Amino acid sequence: MKPIQNLFPRSAKYDDKWVKDNSMGENVLFNLESLLQVMPLKPGMRVLDLACGKAISAIFLAKEYEVEVWAIDEAISATENYKRICDSECQNKVFPLQIDARHLPFPESFFDAIVVIDSYTYFGTDDKYLPYLAKFLKPDGRVGIVDVGFTHEIETFAQVPPFLKADYSRYWYFIHTADWWKKMWERTGLVDITCAELLPGEQASAIKAQYIADYQDKPKEPFARALREDKENIITFFRLVGTRKPTEAYLQDYKKEARKGKK
Repeated sequence: MKPIQNLFPRSAKYDDKWVKDNSMGENVLFNLESLLQVMPLKPGMRVLDLACGKAISAIFLAKEYEVEVWAIDEAISATENYKRICDSECQNKVFPLQIDARHLPFPESFFDAIVVIDSYTYFGTDDKYLPYLAKFLKPDGRVGIVDVGFTHEIETFAQVPPFLKADYSRYWYFIHTADWWKKMWERTGLVDITCAELLPGEQASAIKAQYIADYQDKPKEPFARALREDKENIITFFRLVGTRKPTEAYLQDYKKEARKGKK
């Protein structure tokens, strides 16, 4: 395998402990850099880092690509993230908010790019979500995700590999292939898909190895255990990038739908 410096030259410059302590899963900078290799950014762009966790991906974007970043996460305090942002001297370029991904407060066509790293599977399997998200993206703007996926689609519980069966109904039933996601996005008519593929083999292997190493003291952690037991390499990572068409997005109002559901 190539050295990390060759696979992820920008990410490799950052302190390993800082990245590990502030990644909520696999190495978030490795995953983000793998996406940006197929989704170029230009200085001065407005970027939404959606479900950003502890905001180190947003800091990385600001430092490495000289963009303005809105760092959004529902679970992590904006104050906590702002401290990390200030410690990294990015307070003039990264703006944290603690907000649900379905209740975004931005104007339409506000962002030049949207990235979602290691998080899209938690809310994006809703067919209505991309149309909602797309309204915040400028025409010709790009939306890109990197996330865990399967090398082939699991259609029924009977097809679940034995090593995943115990945890499948909790952690894996919403995981899909790159092709599944590509078709889901395409049928909205809102984006042209410019990339829908598994991460290059050496990059995916490095991300897996890093995760297993980081969780070696927690042998029962579900994802690390699954990676260790996955002898057929069914689990991998994919990247998906779409360019926003000028087509008008159906403005799905999640708040209104939620109110209807309570009646």
